[in-house]
Amino acid sequence: MTFETATVGSEATPAASPLPEINRLSLADLSYALRAGLRDFRAAPRFGLFFSSVYVLGGFLMIWLGAGTVTWTLATSLGFPLIVPFAAAGLYEVSRRLESGIPLTWSDVLGVVWRERTRQLPWAGAIIVIYFLFWTFLAHMIFALFMGLSTMTNISTSWDPLLTREGLLMIATEFAVGGILAFVLYALTVLSLPLLLAREVDFVSAMILSFGCVTANPGVMLAWAFLIAAATLLALVPWFLGLVVVLPVLGHATWHLYRRALSDP
Repeated sequence: MTFETATVGSEATPAASPLPEINRLSLADLSYALRAGLRDFRAAPRFGLFFSSVYVLGGFLMIWLGAGTVTWTLATSLGFPLIVPFAAAGLYEVSRRLESGIPLTWSDVLGVVWRERTRQLPWAGAIIVIYFLFWTFLAHMIFALFMGLSTMTNISTSWDPLLTREGLLMIATEFAVGGILAFVLYALTVLSLPLLLAREVDFVSAMILSFGCVTANPGVMLAWAFLIAAATLLALVPWFLGLVVVLPVLGHATWHLYRRALSDP
């Protein structure tokens, strides 16, 4: 990964990269990205397993610390989005090096991830946290609007309150609003995270470009979102252990989809 530099005072700072152009995608590009992602995982499994363990251990940590404790649940939930982009950056860097024929060493790959802390990636993580906080507030507000005047019981012993007319409407509204917000967040981040690793671009421009690519290829990118959601859901079933393989394959595949979706102007 090479950036042009501009000298400011006595320090050399990376020069801004030109924004790439959005390409038209087809379902064949998704197939290619998945095959390439699986190929990269097989070529460097130790890196994929290392970075995917961040997600798996993070999930176990959230369960262990958050079990019955709202404070710890909130704390771990807020901290997780700040770490996840860096784990994803590690997978992207591995794919970038395999693609370019650059040797893979732990010091080099982890060094790139470490340097991301001074670039734009932390801002992307902060946006995800703010988004999460907004959804948490909105979900509570929806619950209060539908169920605030209802007599509540412990839903671990009885689901009766949720099976009322108000409860079913609340669940439907939560799913609808949550689905829309989740897709918007997906559209903002699906290509912006690999773009931030590959180019010297500010996080706002990267997110706008990612959103623009999703709106320019709605069918293909919706299919990619569904594939990610379905594969991740299935991988969660055996105590998160399926994520050890699914996440690195999807992470590598996302890099290759980014390479197909955005190109040099």
